Amino acid sequence: MSSPARPTWTPRAAGSAAAPTVAATTEPVVHAHSQPLPGFLPGREPSVTVEHVSKWYGDVVAVSDVSFGVAPGVTGLLGPNGAGKSTLLKMIAGLLAPSAGKVQILGQAARGRPETYRRLGLVPEQEQLYPHLTAREFVRLNAILQKLPDVDAATDRAIATVEMTDAAGRRLGGFSKGMRQRIKVAAALVHDPDVLLMDEPLNGTDPIQRAGLIALIKRLGSAGKTILVSSHVLVEVERFAENIVVIVNGKLAAAGDYRAIRDKMDERDHAVNIRADQPRRLAAALIAEPSTRSVRLDGDSRLVAETNDARAFYRAVPLVARREGVRLLELQAADESLTAVFAYLVER
Repeated sequence: MSSPARPTWTPRAAGSAAAPTVAATTEPVVHAHSQPLPGFLPGREPSVTVEHVSKWYGDVVAVSDVSFGVAPGVTGLLGPNGAGKSTLLKMIAGLLAPSAGKVQILGQAARGRPETYRRLGLVPEQEQLYPHLTAREFVRLNAILQKLPDVDAATDRAIATVEMTDAAGRRLGGFSKGMRQRIKVAAALVHDPDVLLMDEPLNGTDPIQRAGLIALIKRLGSAGKTILVSSHVLVEVERFAENIVVIVNGKLAAAGDYRAIRDKMDERDHAVNIRADQPRRLAAALIAEPSTRSVRLDGDSRLVAETNDARAFYRAVPLVARREGVRLLELQAADESLTAVFAYLVER
């Protein structure tokens, strides 16, 4: 029997506002791969495999022919908003069926298998909480749904893991965003899954809450669990993941060791915003630095510099400011959004 027709992605030209065109084809849904899947460290078997996966809704292609693997430890799923990260996570979790390709969890199909679901935990981005329930009642309900032999012990253990024991008797409706995020993690961990999927878990959290969640993610990864965490914020992911998978416009842009990918990104020119109490003096001194391509003034206290060696430039600026007697007020990348950074990877 022939394979079903599927849309294929036709990238739009740079600067074009037109939607991608879609054409019918009868290519095989899944292709055998002769090389290891991208996205996991050499010598380690992936717990999650995504092979030639696509998802489309009518003529809209949300995910296009994506393949990668995720090994035990923490892997970051990076991409700008709307890149297809949530769609991918839903397919991995078995909540959505791929239009093409296949997803496996620990060697088993991800969708329609209760035995697979019991080895998988999901922390969705959207709130899935009942405000009238206490934290303990909510986590306990998930333990009951998992048919655990000792529901109360599993509930207490999961709540303790996210350091919420003192608040377990409070109603969820009175929780802060960070507290709700932690209880969602507890519910996902109550059955001690081998694989944990987390969709933008740091959204809406304050710095203290964020630090606590990052510490928890790192701790779970160190314990041997396979954790895939989505985010659109580059600097967050580098705090807990050495391995990353990058999705841009529904396609795989890069996968592998974070440092190697970061080195590749550092090859591009970077724009940097700088604020100082003496911007003209600082600009005159910075232009002499080997890592500086250009400097221009932007307002009374701000200047914008371009560099082709970001690491050297970020090291040099504080030293130059101190030498010149200039007080540095701000030093921040002007184009460090994932859209800008990973557009470079796609172009290459």
